[in-house]
Amino acid sequence: MSSTDHRQFNRYVSIPALKHYFNVSNSYVLNKLALVLFPWRHKPWSRQQARLTSTATGPNGQISQQQYSSIFLPPRDDINSPDLYIPTMAVVTYILLSAVLAGLRGSFHPELLGSITTTALAVIVFEILCLKVAMYLLSISNDSQLLDLVAYSGYKFVGIIVTLVASEVLTPGRGTGGWVGWTAFTYTFLANAFFLVSIVL
Repeated sequence: MSSTDHRQFNRYVSIPALKHYFNVSNSYVLNKLALVLFPWRHKPWSRQQARLTSTATGPNGQISQQQYSSIFLPPRDDINSPDLYIPTMAVVTYILLSAVLAGLRGSFHPELLGSITTTALAVIVFEILCLKVAMYLLSISNDSQLLDLVAYSGYKFVGIIVTLVASEVLTPGRGTGGWVGWTAFTYTFLANAFFLVSIVL
């Protein structure tokens, strides 16, 4: 990527912000997956902040002014912080898992990967647009960035993967339409809803 391409890409997506959202550790990923699937007893839900101090010096080298600011801690240091690693891996895993299950049923074709990917991305974009419109209509001013909304929208795919795997393991060949699929879907739906509502409140 040339420097010109890099500058144009940086106009739309902040590279430092992306690094912040992908700053995760193995323990964070495991704990966050457990939190997404079992959010019922977790407290507190508030994000942790780090306080930064900047000083201005006068002509004689003396400190003339101190300014304080705070930034949110990266995901590896705060389990309540949204990340893009888990949503990205969850979407990719969902696409590949759906293709594998279609192959086991004998209905796989190469175009299926494209259609599953398009549907998954369309769902995320549609959800974010609905949230933006609702916030505008309700005159809600929020400091949440677009990447926060993308992260929170992507966590639902963790529950979708659990539903697909549980259905295939416990009732092979029947898909998600049986009682196992509906039970897993209901649980993961409620867990994700509780997770998102607790973060907002």
